[in-house]
Amino acid sequence: MPDNFIDLTVTSPPYDNLRTYNNDIDKTWGEHIWKPILQELYRVTKEGGVVVWVVGDATIRGSETGTSFKQALYAMECGFNLHDTMIWTKDQLSFPDKHRYYAAFEYMFVISKGKPKAINLIADKKNKAYGRKVCDGGERRKDGSMSDKKTGAGNDIKQYGVRYNHWLIYNQSRGEHNNHPATFPEKLAHDHITSWSNKGDLVYDPFMGSGTTAKMAKFTNRNYIGSEISEEYVKLAEKRISQMPETLF
Repeated sequence: MPDNFIDLTVTSPPYDNLRTYNNDIDKTWGEHIWKPILQELYRVTKEGGVVVWVVGDATIRGSETGTSFKQALYAMECGFNLHDTMIWTKDQLSFPDKHRYYAAFEYMFVISKGKPKAINLIADKKNKAYGRKVCDGGERRKDGSMSDKKTGAGNDIKQYGVRYNHWLIYNQSRGEHNNHPATFPEKLAHDHITSWSNKGDLVYDPFMGSGTTAKMAKFTNRNYIGSEISEEYVKLAEKRISQMPETLF
């Protein structure tokens, strides 16, 4: 790819040794692979472009690997900004654990090349104080003291506000692509694509797998490119994209 080519990347790389993939990529996966990939993503990402890196950690010999943090920190070494550290809370557990609290989330690192040029924050969080008035002030200062509230009528609190950066998203598309061992929900890809890109932008997934990112890019009127080393997964992705219904959610 040429330099400064991609507007947005939404991807989920292999998670240590948590899944078995075609081509035995799980057996050879390591920082000697993901470091060059992050370097290349920085090169091909446009100024103001964003990479959404969805990842989790394996637990090996009683300790979490911390690979997700290593990848986020290395992305910053490559030149990216860590724009937002987000959490995807899942609706199921793959591996219940007897020795620690059940792991029900994954990280979604939103890394940007400079300031993101597209920020379309989703406002679907219902405000408990809807209908009330809000006044400026009454906030805690750095020294711990409280500022005085300003007098006046204030503004009406909207019915819906911008959602928090931890997303509870159910994988409602389960069963559609059982031939792939590790997929993320279509809505997760959809919401990131609409948040960090605009219509007509170019969306990329270097680990395309079953084609979730490509499918949601097409659904939201974006262009897409995907890279995938497994011919079987490419055929699966092409089938899903070609059979995409007009209404998904």
